[in-house]
Amino acid sequence: MKLVSAIIKPFKLDDVREAVAELGIEGVTITEVKGFGRQKGHTELYRGAEYRVDFLPKVRLDIATRADNVDILIEAIICAARTGKIGDGKIFVSDLEQIVRIRTGEVDNEAL
Repeated sequence: MKLVSAIIKPFKLDDVREAVAELGIEGVTITEVKGFGRQKGHTELYRGAEYRVDFLPKVRLDIATRADNVDILIEAIICAARTGKIGDGKIFVSDLEQIVRIRTGEVDNEAL
């Protein structure tokens, strides 16, 4: 089992959610986050005053899936989230040792 965490631009959330749903993956956790990478923020003008925005708004998706689904899941996220511009985001994949569904007590793949 794997945990796929994707950091994407907020306006791409619906596209990514639809792409993931088409794969038959039902569980996605979404968190609004802020951060920066190579973008390193930017400067904005508000009411004549210039100010620096260091942390840019992003959305983080956490998706637990079977190991054999990882490659197609990553490809679906990339296709749906890519704009071709800096700041498109990143995808992280990590191992999951155990999953337990609280309501039923099911574990691992059955809990997905």
